[in-house]
Amino acid sequence: MSPPALWSDLRDALAADLAAGRWQPGDRLPTEAQLAQRFGVNRHTVRRALAALAEAGLVHARRGAGVFVTGRVTDYPLTRRTRFRDNLLSAGQTPEKRILRLETLPAEPREAEALGLPPGAPVHLWEGVSLADGVPISLFRSAFDARRLPALPEALRRHLSVTAALAEAGVADYTRRSTRVSAEAADAMRARHLHLPVGAPLLRTVAINVDPEGRAVEYGRTWFAGARVQLIVENP
Repeated sequence: MSPPALWSDLRDALAADLAAGRWQPGDRLPTEAQLAQRFGVNRHTVRRALAALAEAGLVHARRGAGVFVTGRVTDYPLTRRTRFRDNLLSAGQTPEKRILRLETLPAEPREAEALGLPPGAPVHLWEGVSLADGVPISLFRSAFDARRLPALPEALRRHLSVTAALAEAGVADYTRRSTRVSAEAADAMRARHLHLPVGAPLLRTVAINVDPEGRAVEYGRTWFAGARVQLIVENP
């Protein structure tokens, strides 16, 4: 076996090339022999790095043809009724969410302010990974008023959907009051979950969703993989 640091360094270098647009979706990567010569490693190390990229959904092998880039950019509209599942289905992709954390904690100051709660009030914190066709495209972190929605965590576990969980908890509808978009570089934790190199570009959104009476029900932050998602701002 190759030293883990060697193949993982090669994986990160190739992922950085992909994120920078060196190869476009559908392009064939250089052969194992060419990559081995470029990086000064053996072909087994190259093979292990390519396998890791394939596991992340960034490349795929075609028997007898080589390894090709599979990075497909997902169009993701931001509207007054933004819904993850609907956005992915409209793009012809399969939506999936995986829970990383779901617990009730005292609200952070910005969470309390956004939800109109007193400092330190309990909130349900939901964190996870969103995937399109099995490829991670974003990390999310949402806070909800725990006193108003006591049964929400179990509904989120069952449905893996904010819309369905809120409906079960008595919030039949909600709309987006505001969305702020900024850019940042992926730290080690986000890079690991999104299968990206550290420092890869992320698009960060901060959003507040409200019920029909205008009362905040969700304060959400999302970190999108910049090379995999195109955010589209639409008119209400």
